[in-house]
Amino acid sequence: MSVSLSKGQSVSLRKSGGGALTVVRMGLGWQAAPRRGLFGYKSRQIDLDASAVMFAERQLADVVFFQHLVSNDGSVRHTGDNLTGGAGGEDDESIVVDLPRVPEHVTQIVFTVNSYTGQSFQEVRNAHCRLVDEVTGQELARYSLSGGGAHTGQVMAKVMRDAEGGWQMAAIGAPARGRTFQDMLPAITPYL
Repeated sequence: MSVSLSKGQSVSLRKSGGGALTVVRMGLGWQAAPRRGLFGYKSRQIDLDASAVMFAERQLADVVFFQHLVSNDGSVRHTGDNLTGGAGGEDDESIVVDLPRVPEHVTQIVFTVNSYTGQSFQEVRNAHCRLVDEVTGQELARYSLSGGGAHTGQVMAKVMRDAEGGWQMAAIGAPARGRTFQDMLPAITPYL
């Protein structure tokens, strides 16, 4: 059963029957909003990019994005860059996290999305991020990136270690500016 998250909500990543999740996938999906043109409505291609920014407390430890598809330790893997989106409710980009392999010093992983081509989120529709148990395929949580806006980036969500040694996910949904995760680092800092 999936949990629909609102901005600021969090959910534990422990399995309902006990035990911890081992491999999770953060999926990102989107479509370009149709624009009125001279001859009716048409869509532009929009290149959104998902990134996983890994932190040791508040210090940047590693990052996984379209130019660095696997973390240095191999625990986080981007499945590949999608330049257009539009899978119609499916994931266009995914980042897979092998939670037991994440090094102990990494305390949180922040997931961001940015418009590499510079279009604002006003030109994006049906955008979502979701967390899936990669072992069972069960969707655990879904966060809708609705509402558009003049921003070009979004701090989507983060997974962080909890006091019991497990992980939990928090929906952030904060607008940001930037074409890359580097541009968005100042917007990430308040959520660490």
